Amino acid sequence: RLVQRPVPIAALAMFLWLPAGGVLALVRLLILECLPMELVAPLIALSGLNFRVKGAPPLPLPAGNKQGILFVSTHRTLLDPTYMCVGLRRKVRALAYSVSWVSELMSPIKTASLTRDREEDRRLIAKLLEKEEDLFVCPEGTTCREPYLLRFSPLFAELTEHIVPVGMKLKVGMFHGTSARGYKALDSFFYLMNPKPECEILFLERLTKEETVGGGGKTSVEVARAVQKQLADALGFCCTEL
Repeated sequence: RLVQRPVPIAALAMFLWLPAGGVLALVRLLILECLPMELVAPLIALSGLNFRVKGAPPLPLPAGNKQGILFVSTHRTLLDPTYMCVGLRRKVRALAYSVSWVSELMSPIKTASLTRDREEDRRLIAKLLEKEEDLFVCPEGTTCREPYLLRFSPLFAELTEHIVPVGMKLKVGMFHGTSARGYKALDSFFYLMNPKPECEILFLERLTKEETVGGGGKTSVEVARAVQKQLADALGFCCTEL
C-alpha cells in the first residue's frame, strides 16, 4: 500500500504520521457516514481532502418513468460510489462485487452485491432500475490505481438508455487506497489516512438515445467501448483490453 519506497526518511515520516493519520481517517469516516450529503463536501475539505467536482450532476428522472439513471464509473477505490454521491448531493445505490460485511457496514449508502453470474446480475439490476432507483456501477469489475482503464463489461449497456459516465481521478501521497492481496475492507481507511488526498469527480453528458442499444441499435460492446473511450479521454487515461 506504500506510495513511496520505504527508504529511511520516508519510513520515519510514515511511522510518525500513523497515529495522527489513524485519527484523521476516523474523523473523515464519521463525516462520510453520519452527515447529510450537502454538508459532507465542505467538511471533508476542511479535514484536508481536496475535493473537486467537474461537469453538471444530472437531476433525477421524473416520477413514473419506471427507470432509474445508471451511473457508469471508473473504479479507483471502494469509496468511489460514496464520493460520487457527495458530488451528486444525493444518495444512490452502489452495485459491487465481493463486498465484505465490514465494507457494507461502513458504507453510508445502500449497496447491492453482484455475483458475476450474468443472468442473475441482469435480473437484479433490471429489477432495481424498474423501481426507479438510481444505481452506480463500475464495469471494470476491480480497482485499478494506474492511469489506465480496464475493459468495460457490456452488461450495463443492455439494461437502460439512461446512462451517465462518471470519471474518478484520485491522488495520494503516502498510502494507496487499493491492495492486491491485503484486507480489502481496510482500503477506504488507508486512503483516508493520507495527509492531503485529492479526489476529482467528472460528470460527463448523459448518453443520447442514439448512442444506446435500445435507441440507436448499437451492440452492448460498442456502447461499453464508447463509454470507456469517453472516460479515458476526459481523464487522460489509456484504454486497455485487460
